[in-house]
Parts: sequence; structure tokens; C-alpha cells
Amino acid sequence: MTEFNGIDRRQFLTGAAAAGAALPLAAMMPSIASAADTGSADSLSAAVAGTGSADAPFPTDLDKFPFPTESTLRVLLCGDAGTGAPPQWAVANAIRDLHAREPLSLALGLGDNIYESGPTSDTDNQFATKFEDPNHGLDFPWVMALGNHDNSAVFPGDGGWLGRGDEEVDYHRRSRKWWMPSRYYSVRLPEQNPVVEFFVLDLNPLAAYLPPLFSPYWAPDGPFMTEQRAWLDAAISSSTAKWKIAVTHHPYLSNGSHGDAGMYDGIPIEPLNGVHAKRFYEDHVVGRCNLILSGHDHSMQILEPTTASKGTRQIVCGASAKNSHGKAGPAVDRPNLFQNYTDVGFMVMDLDQDAVTVRVYTVDIATATSRVAFERRLA
Repeated sequence: MTEFNGIDRRQFLTGAAAAGAALPLAAMMPSIASAADTGSADSLSAAVAGTGSADAPFPTDLDKFPFPTESTLRVLLCGDAGTGAPPQWAVANAIRDLHAREPLSLALGLGDNIYESGPTSDTDNQFATKFEDPNHGLDFPWVMALGNHDNSAVFPGDGGWLGRGDEEVDYHRRSRKWWMPSRYYSVRLPEQNPVVEFFVLDLNPLAAYLPPLFSPYWAPDGPFMTEQRAWLDAAISSSTAKWKIAVTHHPYLSNGSHGDAGMYDGIPIEPLNGVHAKRFYEDHVVGRCNLILSGHDHSMQILEPTTASKGTRQIVCGASAKNSHGKAGPAVDRPNLFQNYTDVGFMVMDLDQDAVTVRVYTVDIATATSRVAFERRLA
């Protein structure tokens, strides 16, 4: 989400699409293989096979920060963080203070990792200024999902150049902490007798402001999404983890300004309303995963499961560098345990074989201090 609000942004981008979309859309074919035949965190070699950079060789002696081997995990949730601006630094400083007191196992980055338009290459300095520098000292794996701003074409956040996200996949081999071996993948922890498996999804082709109308590869029924559906179905079916969690940028449900998939931003026009994302969730995720973790809306929400979600709970954590400046979503809220639209912040999830507990932290930008705004065992 940018500073455009709701339908006005959609109208602006949609109106511009007719004149400006042809050029970027023609350049959207992928530069890497899909992750259809990759799986959990041990599939790095398959996930990055055939990738490379024209700028410089990838380092060959890079040691990634290791994933935890314990069966008790403390997981950081951050979304829509990659601005490099003072609010991101304030949130990161508060996380560092927490990490010093209560060590974190890993982080989940819920998309929009590099504002406003994504990186131009895997050597783009924005990776330093908007990820590595603000998050210095938070030396654990950051499991990253792609957002619409990471795939910009004509306008920031239009999601219209899907191939741009491949630069973030390539950056996986340049960073010790950035974990994105493919556009979609899973991570199970610990590797043996897993407590949790995170299924990191790329729904950008189904929710772009400039839909990939002229690129069959990215179409809702094209190769990329067809392979991702098949991979996810098989991965969830074979998972032995106690907790199965979908990690995405675009939410299934939200009380924020973007709203629910199928009615994103109040637009009744397909595919701009995210109807294909809604169908993906309902056919492949809800009722099969315990939680959906998303960003996109610059708010923090813990929603109650619904009949439609078949017991799956939606959590939105997209305020790690920006907030919504107040509530501007649906007239009638979905039932929720917590929601905040005015603060920046982050969440922490504690998991073991018996329970999932979530804490919501709001952060004072001026002092970079946090407070616990909500804490609850969810399962």
C-alpha cells in the first residue's frame, strides 16, 4: 500500500494501464525456474539452480545464519518494512532491545521488502539501506515473501513487473540473513520432527494492480500459478508439522483499507478485486493451514476464524514502517481479537508442540521503545 487511498489508487493505476502497461508487461517472463519442484529449507541448491548476475559473481563462501534446531521457537513478524526511513529504524531498534532480552529464532518478512518500487538488481544498494543496515545485529534467518512493491513496473506498488521480484530471489545468495531461495517455498522447523512448517507463497500474479494480461506465464491459470498450486497441495499433504502456517503479502481477510480478497479496495471488477487470490486461498489454504500471516494493509490485526475460512485464522502485520493513519476499511468489521491502525510495530509468535502464542508490540517512533499492546494464546 502507498499513500494513495483505496479506490482512488485503483482507478489511477487502472486508467494508466491501458496506455502504459504494454511495455513492462512484455518484459515479465521469469529469469529463474519456478519452485514447483522445490520444497523446504533444505532445497536451496534446486531452488537457485541456473540463476546468476551479470554485475558480479555470487560469493561462494557465504555462510547463512542457521535455522534453529530447538522445538520451542520465537518468531518475529514484520511486514511492509523496507523503507529505510526513521520509522523502520525505530521498529528495528525496538526489536533489537527485545532480542537482547528474549532471543528470537527467526523472522518472517511479509512483503514490500524494498520500497517504493523494488530493487533494480541483486546488487542494488537498497538491500543495504532498507534491509541490512536497519536490521543490523538481528542475526538470524529472515524468511521473506514478495509483495506488490517488490514487483513494480510503471508506478510504485503496481505489481506489474513480476520478474523484478527475481532480483530478491537472487539476493538470497548475497546475504547471510535474507532467506528467499525461490518465489515460493517452505521452511519446516526443526527439520526433524517439525513443530511448524511455513509455506511462503507468491500471490502477486493474482493481485497485481497492473494484471499480467499479456504474459501467459503469469496468468491465473498459467504455468507459474499452476505449478505453485500443485506444489502447495503436495507440500501441505506431506507435512508432518504440528502447525502449518501460510506466509503471504496479500491477505485473505482484512478489516483494513485493502479489505478482503475478492473485494480488494472495494472494487467489484475482476481481476482487480483479487478474486483469483480469493479462489486460491479457498481452494488451497483455508481449512488446511492453521494461520495465514500477511502484510499489505499497514495495520496490525488478529482476526477471528470465520465459516468461510474453515477454522484458519488471518493475522495481518503490515505496520513495521508505515501505519494506516487511522481506520479506513470496511464499514462492518469482521470479528477480531485485536486491531490497530495508528501505530507502527511488530509481532512475536511463540510456538511449541502444544501452543501458539502471539504478542503485538506497538513502537513509539520518537523513542524507539515498544510496549506489549496485546498477548493471547491462539492455539
